[in-house]
Amino acid sequence: MKKILMLTAFALAGLAAAQDTTTPPTDTSTETQQTETTETTTDTTQTDTTTETTTETTQTESTTTTTQTGTATTVSPATLSAEQNFARAQEFAVQADVAYPLPFYDRTLWKAAVDHAFYAAQQEATNRNYQAYLAQLYTKTQWWINAYNAWSRLGELNDTERQLASLSAAKLAYIALQRGDRAAARTYVDQGLSWADSASLRAIQSRL
Repeated sequence: MKKILMLTAFALAGLAAAQDTTTPPTDTSTETQQTETTETTTDTTQTDTTTETTTETTQTESTTTTTQTGTATTVSPATLSAEQNFARAQEFAVQADVAYPLPFYDRTLWKAAVDHAFYAAQQEATNRNYQAYLAQLYTKTQWWINAYNAWSRLGELNDTERQLASLSAAKLAYIALQRGDRAAARTYVDQGLSWADSASLRAIQSRL
């Protein structure tokens, strides 16, 4: 009976030892899977970073191209023909109307429009369209003395041109009156009224 009990105890001890020996391999397999998963995640992160860098580079190159294109639009009117200068003057005037709330010669686009129109008028002095357009731009950009002289040189004017010419005369008459030059003011009033009657000219005339 004692021998049977001893053999049973030895058998139970052997089974316990066998169970302890099979446990570690399972843990090792789990660690291996975790390591592989970590490496896969690292590779994916690196790929995403490379893609973002490429996109930013492309956007920077596009911006640079746009800037270079905008800078290249400036051309000296001296290198163009009268017809080309007239066309560019009109283009710049349209852009200036959109870009600025008020038209003044010292605004970049208005200056470009006037300069190109001036060259066109100089290159073909007998072209009335070029001369009239220059006078219109002088009037619109409030360069009154140049506008007045340009309208005076044109001679016979149509109804619209008469109104613009009369406006330039009224502005100069007011300026002359402000500085106390009544003789110059009277000259401008008389010439302005010969082009077109206006309340402004009549008001200045009443003060002379």
